[in-house]
Amino acid sequence: MRRVPPDHAVPAGPRADEVRRVVVVGAGLAGAATVAALRAEGFTGHITVLGAEGRPPYDRPPLSKQLLSRAEPVWLADDLRLDVAAADDVRLAEPARALGVGAAGLAVSTASGELSADAVVLACGAAAVRPPGWADALTLHTAADAERLRAALRPGARLVVVGAGWIGAEVAGVAAGAGVHVTVVEAADAPLATALGGVGDLTRPWYADAGVRLVTGSAVTDVAADAVTLADGETLPADVVLVAVGARPATDWLTGTLPLEPSGAVRTDGAFRVLDGPPGVVAVGDVALRASARHGWVPGGHWDAALRGPAVAVRALLGDAQAGRSSADDVAPYVFSTQLGHELSLHGQPGARDDVVLRGDPTGPAGALWFSPGTDRLTAALAVDRPRDVATARRLFTGAELPRLDRTLAADPDLPLKAAVL
Repeated sequence: MRRVPPDHAVPAGPRADEVRRVVVVGAGLAGAATVAALRAEGFTGHITVLGAEGRPPYDRPPLSKQLLSRAEPVWLADDLRLDVAAADDVRLAEPARALGVGAAGLAVSTASGELSADAVVLACGAAAVRPPGWADALTLHTAADAERLRAALRPGARLVVVGAGWIGAEVAGVAAGAGVHVTVVEAADAPLATALGGVGDLTRPWYADAGVRLVTGSAVTDVAADAVTLADGETLPADVVLVAVGARPATDWLTGTLPLEPSGAVRTDGAFRVLDGPPGVVAVGDVALRASARHGWVPGGHWDAALRGPAVAVRALLGDAQAGRSSADDVAPYVFSTQLGHELSLHGQPGARDDVVLRGDPTGPAGALWFSPGTDRLTAALAVDRPRDVATARRLFTGAELPRLDRTLAADPDLPLKAAVL
């Protein structure tokens, strides 16, 4: 076990036979998966879905990975057979404004009135972070964002990307491959520093190889329509500025009703029930900060969790006392990224103080392994252009505890990763 989360109160939810009205706040992957899970569990009550974008559910990863090659979103109904049409009342352009808790139960307010509910599923996703005063910059989190960015990028255009994280690196590679002149600015000393720490520096050579200028260790002080100014005084001319500095759970509407983390996330137990909150409320997808017996506190933003977590949450809502207790329910953090000509896969959750073991030559197919300090417990595995390691890492993080590996064997790139398992 990585870390034991502190005790929080888990409210007793309504009995299964008392749940007749469910409001799902959010019409993305987590929301669509929730509707599918409710019907798969035999729920015959009334389901209302509230969306904010005015579009049917779509997949977000292709927005950056296929920014210039797909004019339309990847609709979940076509790709994963997830369709909110199974709900009774679908309002794709009517976001929630408030959550009410009273003697009569739960209520969700929208612009058109109040919806009573026996259970509420918070699947409202996240919004891209845009620093104050940067109104001239674009972001990339929604299909509408992708449309605006795609229309602005033309061969020969000058694109400045602020942030060398997953999204920033993906867009930089796609744009450079289409003849756009790209500069990426990162305040940290390495790309992917938030996700990978110093290991992210292994990706630095990829930028030059792709014809992208990378500036690290330099903060942005000003963004205008035609330029970005750095802390050292350098001005970067730009036709397009993309801010890719992360996303924040879209939970401002819950302020004063539920306890929110500084990030805006909602803490949940292993079955996604909101901790220290009212009965009958679960949070899935980007908004959930979930307690994991294997990984400790797991933040949202993981595609697998948004797809698979709702099934666990629904079982908990419908009275399954075992929901969230098995290792199968403890979905491991997982990120997949295609950037600058390379395929990256990260399983598990690296810790800032973990020991890092590199696997392979950074100039070729490589990877990195994180271990709990001084132990043989693997906390995370990064595979770069090593598909066999991806399959092994996925299997390793399915047990009740963190896997144990021989560090020396694991560092040998000529051995399959599974050969190091103890």
